[in-house]
Amino acid sequence: MPVSPSPTPTPTTTPPAPLTTDRLLLRSVRRGDLAAVTRLWTDPQVRHHLGGPVTESVIRIRQRRIVGAAGFHAVIRVEDGVLLGLVTVEPGARNGETEVSYQFLPEHWGSGYAREAVGAVVARVLEGAPSVVAVTQEANARSRRLLEAVGMEHAESFVEWDAHQVLYRLRRD
Repeated sequence: MPVSPSPTPTPTTTPPAPLTTDRLLLRSVRRGDLAAVTRLWTDPQVRHHLGGPVTESVIRIRQRRIVGAAGFHAVIRVEDGVLLGLVTVEPGARNGETEVSYQFLPEHWGSGYAREAVGAVVARVLEGAPSVVAVTQEANARSRRLLEAVGMEHAESFVEWDAHQVLYRLRRD
């Protein structure tokens, strides 16, 4: 299965403003985060529904571009400073709508961190945009449940990257 492209904004763009929840700090990616972020790109479990592990040459490019880049939120557990995952915001990515995507390291799955982080980011996006979307593979039941848990609704199904995909959407009230 082909690896889906990932946004690669330049480091000169404005990083996202930090966002906090009860347990998490979402902030721009720092150089010290690169080992954990690289694991997100190479871990077979994380990448199972994302086209597989990313190649070394792509990793090197991403590592140079992600530090401080706009749209990328490192998800940090407040109690110990551990990087749990990454939430990405891409304005206008899907037919003009802002798209949210996320990856979390497997050892942090099942603790509600992804739901908490994605929910906070979706709420922030809706402060300035009329809607937000997220896409996941139809077969990714965990991701689908997460999107439904943060209030998103299944809006359409399609095939992309040789796999059945589902698009979820939430509109601002």
